[in-house]
Amino acid sequence: MRALRLQTVDPGLFSLKHAARAAIVMPAVVAFADNVIQDQQTTFLSSFGSVAILVLSDFGGPPRRRLAAYLALAVAGAALITLATLCSRTPWLAVVAMAVVGFVVLLSGVISGYFAAARIPALLTFILSVSIPAPPSAIPARLEGWALAASVGISAVMLLWPSQPRDRLRAAGARATRALAALVESEQSGDPSAIADRIDEAGAAVGEFRRSFVATPYRPTGPTGSTEALAFLVEELDWLLSFASPPRGRTEDPSAPCREENREVMAAAVAVLRVSAANLDGERLQPDLDRLDRAREEVARTLVQQVADLPSPHGEIAQPAGLEPSFRMRELSFAAREVGVNALRASGAGAPGAEAAPQVRSDRRSRRRGLARRARSALQATRRLVVAHASTRSASFRNSLRGAAGLAVAVLIGQLAGLEHSFWVVLATLTDLRSNALGTGSTVIQALAGTVAGIVVGGALVAALGSDELVLWALLPPAVLLAAYAPRAISFAAGQAGFTIVLLIVFNIIQPTGWTVGLVRVEDVAVGCAVSLAVGVLFWPRGVGDLLRECLGAAYARSADYVASATRRLVAAGGAGRMENATEPAREGARGAANRLDDAFREYLAESPAQRANLELVATLVAGTTRVRLTAYSLSTLTPAPAGGPGLDQCADALAADVDAVRSWYISLADAIADCTAAPPPHPCDGDEGRQVMRCAREALAAGDDSIVGPALSLLWASQHLDNLRRLGVRLIQPAAEFSSKGARSADQP
Repeated sequence: MRALRLQTVDPGLFSLKHAARAAIVMPAVVAFADNVIQDQQTTFLSSFGSVAILVLSDFGGPPRRRLAAYLALAVAGAALITLATLCSRTPWLAVVAMAVVGFVVLLSGVISGYFAAARIPALLTFILSVSIPAPPSAIPARLEGWALAASVGISAVMLLWPSQPRDRLRAAGARATRALAALVESEQSGDPSAIADRIDEAGAAVGEFRRSFVATPYRPTGPTGSTEALAFLVEELDWLLSFASPPRGRTEDPSAPCREENREVMAAAVAVLRVSAANLDGERLQPDLDRLDRAREEVARTLVQQVADLPSPHGEIAQPAGLEPSFRMRELSFAAREVGVNALRASGAGAPGAEAAPQVRSDRRSRRRGLARRARSALQATRRLVVAHASTRSASFRNSLRGAAGLAVAVLIGQLAGLEHSFWVVLATLTDLRSNALGTGSTVIQALAGTVAGIVVGGALVAALGSDELVLWALLPPAVLLAAYAPRAISFAAGQAGFTIVLLIVFNIIQPTGWTVGLVRVEDVAVGCAVSLAVGVLFWPRGVGDLLRECLGAAYARSADYVASATRRLVAAGGAGRMENATEPAREGARGAANRLDDAFREYLAESPAQRANLELVATLVAGTTRVRLTAYSLSTLTPAPAGGPGLDQCADALAADVDAVRSWYISLADAIADCTAAPPPHPCDGDEGRQVMRCAREALAAGDDSIVGPALSLLWASQHLDNLRRLGVRLIQPAAEFSSKGARSADQP
């Protein structure tokens, strides 16, 4: 029964292995430093450095990337130890350095999951070194202790039980991708009941994938590579679901345009999605994107001919619904292609076609150029991420500012009060800070309760054992095991208790002082808890409810701007070249707003208890912003009219009026969400502009001018996109009204 319970709490026993590894290696490192090197600075840094590497650090991914992450942490830790030691004997300099380093390190978590995972261990090295004043001559001994802990710890992590638990996010992505493939395949059967079942299954699988994504404590993404691709998949699969799901109750019309061509698109999409699911499960298969592209192009060619041949009584052509199946197939193939590319990138294999011929791979110059391009791309993406969060409208910015202020105050108190072990004040402050005062207060209680429990147990052991060093060494491994495993398997308070016991044992090995060292820890932790609670009260104490409203509104507004910019690119008289530069700022603005919204939504989920009634409607509104933004992305890939080419002035005017109306409605929706006292706008109007675009495009296609085919078809697709955005708006009115009237206000209540 106990084994079954342990497997439920810790599937695969990965957390237990992680803790056992720390229990084996950390005592060995401390013993070597204490008995062989025999320097207190070295022993101190080696013991807490082992905690940083073996307990607090847990990098996932392929072995090569994990090793690179650990080595980068080792280098960063050495730099932080040096800087902190140089500042440690000047109080004002120590405080300023703690504030700056704390803010930069905490905010760096927005760059990628690896940066986020390294924040606490990196800050630990700085806090220890800045809180214990020492002359510059102590730097070599401190670096020696850190180097010992890092080298042995990294070797243990990579060699002793190196296997990692299966990536649950990738597994959820694979299930969602397979469910979407089954849905698309079921449409070809024509069985309404089977299609309805597959719609429900696909919706549940995609929803699970998104919940797994936002449930992580930080956004598991990066500026480039597999983590970025995985984040894109979360959005793309949700977007694909909107096109893969045929309208309920509507069966395939045998007389619909491009019927056979549409079926080939579905078959090609199913093949790509199944390969993508296999890649998310660890394979590295090349999806057949050429087949998908050929099928999409064949639909376009056939549709052009059929649209041109349609009868046009009274100057009108078929209703937009006549083009909907082919439009769906165009978007289905486009979304499936994006999924295929990013699933392969998420597997670590790179983009399709990256496997070059041997003679190309052997070209060192080409490899250097490719490496330089990837480096520039990573730097640019990193800059965009940092710029997007360099605002008080970012939850990460607020948390980083709050954390930096709390750490700086804690260092100041430790420096001025002359506390015996002032680093515990700073560590307690770092541990207890949360995104609001209520969350901080609950963690304060847990921290103090765990510390007191650890003092009672550890103090009794030390009092009973006295200075018997051999017995203390024997107790150290099980104490480390408890401290490393308790936070994962039991609770935060249990982890605090276990860590306090480890502290008592280590300090009595290095410098025997008996159980009274525990009382010092209680005093310091209490001061640190008080600091964190005070800072939580002063800096945005009511959480992220207001910020979530602002971010939702900004995401809709910036995505609507992106839609308008991408659409105007199609109708600009100057051609595509000049409008590309105008579209890029709108794209970056939409992506930045989306990143901030993801950040705020993730923080909101962490704050909100399970009984929060409006989580589902907030999730619906968040998903709506993604669909608007990805619609703009699809619009940006359409073929614009070339400069100086054949004119489509009437089409352009009608489409421009249509996109202005759609943008205006979404801006009003954004204002209503951001301002909880405003009502959402009424049903988005379906004006006559869409029919005018279709009429004009049909006449252009009927003229037989090959140069106008691409731009005219792009205008048709753009008109369909805007029609889809109107239908999406109808579904968003009720969630927006509920969120504006009660959901946002209840989010701010303690």
